[in-house]
Amino acid sequence: MNSGISGVNNGGKKGGDPMRILVVDDQTDFAKGLGRLIEGEFPDARIQVATSSEQGLLALRRSPVNLLITDLQMPGMNGLDLLDAALRRSPSLSAVVLTAHGSIETAVEALKAGAYDFLTKPIETETLFRVVSKGLERSRLLDENRDLRNQLERYREHLIGESPAMERLRKSIGAAAQTGYNVLILGESGTGKELVATMIRDLSHRADKPFVTVNCTAIPENLLESELFGHVRGAFSGADRDREGLFVQADTGTILLDEIGDIPLETQAKLLRVLQEGEIRPVGSDRSRTVDVRVIASTNQDLPARVADRRFREDLYHRLNVLTLTLPPLRERQGDILILARYFMHKACVELGLPDKELSPEVLGHLAAGEWTGNVRELQNTMRKLAVFGTSDMVAMDTVRLAGGGAGATAAHDGELPPFKDAKAQVVDGFSRNYIREAMALAGGNVSRAARISGLSRVAVQNMLARFGLSPDEFK
Repeated sequence: MNSGISGVNNGGKKGGDPMRILVVDDQTDFAKGLGRLIEGEFPDARIQVATSSEQGLLALRRSPVNLLITDLQMPGMNGLDLLDAALRRSPSLSAVVLTAHGSIETAVEALKAGAYDFLTKPIETETLFRVVSKGLERSRLLDENRDLRNQLERYREHLIGESPAMERLRKSIGAAAQTGYNVLILGESGTGKELVATMIRDLSHRADKPFVTVNCTAIPENLLESELFGHVRGAFSGADRDREGLFVQADTGTILLDEIGDIPLETQAKLLRVLQEGEIRPVGSDRSRTVDVRVIASTNQDLPARVADRRFREDLYHRLNVLTLTLPPLRERQGDILILARYFMHKACVELGLPDKELSPEVLGHLAAGEWTGNVRELQNTMRKLAVFGTSDMVAMDTVRLAGGGAGATAAHDGELPPFKDAKAQVVDGFSRNYIREAMALAGGNVSRAARISGLSRVAVQNMLARFGLSPDEFK
């Protein structure tokens, strides 16, 4: 077979990620020389050399690699078989095949089999470095995308829903997380803006760095600037010592500015400086400090309207509005309502230590027809009420009425209302049953201990257990 490395220009990019490269060629001197050449250009990479496909396969079994460079024509197991085995073990691996000059048909066959690129012998050094660099980068990106998909799949428990709107949102979250750009999250109250912000941070390269959440409306206007940027001693009445602001606490990490649409114009100007220059200046100080913070902002306000009314700075809006995620209200994803309702009912029952409850067809229809102006948060609170007030394993419409009805309840039951005495008795029964279950759970099924915890007599606890058909053994 023809072999050799020609060219002396070693001007490829220096350095690289600490990744693993496997070189396989039956000509020992060529394989080792190729490995040394790559190691000189990519000193952070770990280079392995094998002189047969069988040795290469053994190396792949011992530890995964990011880049495989293999000859195709070798005695015994050929390079195509090695390529197939390598890609089955590691789909994100980048494979480069080596062919003799003029064997283009063989290279095309390898590309169809999954190889990333090919090199012809004799190998030009610059071409080698370029192919290796791109192959490593491709492998890194494929690994990151795979990890991102796995993490997003784990987050499905928190971002519930199968509607097209939710699928688009998941993809947008994954894409935004992989950048360092500022993110603006828009959505009505109760749609899950803080959850989405947390996901973006957890899926980003800053996941292990500080994460600071600021509810801008919860801080008085006269203190917001100090909270965000800090202050020096004597800056204002009560400032008896220097204090770091939240941006400093978030340095190298991420800060979530919740309800950003409500911050005062003066603070907006200071925030703009942070986004433009990466600097903060504590209140009362004449010195600035550099910070490296990714900003995620969220609001339920119509920011363009506030810009038009001059209540929000246009330049700040554009600085924040690099990547925008708009969370759909629940009424626009009605197919998810019943999925969410069942999920929240199960979660509430787990929190209360109750057996799981089913929702009757009438209740499901009632929930699906609701407006849910409070969005997911309102639905979750409604399911908590139904879990508390439901006295059987099937939640029916009478429980909905007792719990306050939820969205659209008045229309759903045509104004029917149980007598006050009956309604009161059912509420008391539901409370009593849940209370005694909680007391027995805390007591580990010991009736005397439950009596001490609850302040009831032992006889009263026993009577309540009998009344609701409960046994102490089920709490042990």
